[in-house]
Amino acid sequence: MNLNQAKKKFINEWGTLCSNWGVNKTMGQVHALMLISKYDLCADDIIEELHISRGNANMNLRALLEWRLIEKKNKSGCRKDYYKAQKDLNEVFRNIVENRKKKEFDPLLKLVSDLKSFKPECDDSNEFCHMINKIGIYTHKVDRALGALTSTKLDWLSKIMLR
Repeated sequence: MNLNQAKKKFINEWGTLCSNWGVNKTMGQVHALMLISKYDLCADDIIEELHISRGNANMNLRALLEWRLIEKKNKSGCRKDYYKAQKDLNEVFRNIVENRKKKEFDPLLKLVSDLKSFKPECDDSNEFCHMINKIGIYTHKVDRALGALTSTKLDWLSKIMLR
């Protein structure tokens, strides 16, 4: 396998993995390309390398900026925007966890909070309230754990994994 084949394999597999994590495949592929690029890339570079439309490239670059997985760079004398990937994998992991929490877990916390005000009226509603309470206890524990995970330096996680 040569370098080009290895890069293509990484980009495609990273895109597939990202789709399993709830991120669209193309966003994952753009992120993968930027992770392995030695140089800052502009939208034209990404379009040419991944064979995607300008709209698709721009939409995914905006999403990666929102997730804080890339940053925009300006080159003097050039009107194009260039982008550079966050290459600190601890920060990448933290940003992904924070965004997934915001997108998927925070709505569950709000739902449980909204439903806690419901008062039981019968046996069925007693069971409903009991389960909502159990879910609330569990989600708050998970929320605290995710908060601790994202608020601390993650190099301890890397050290444990490397042992």
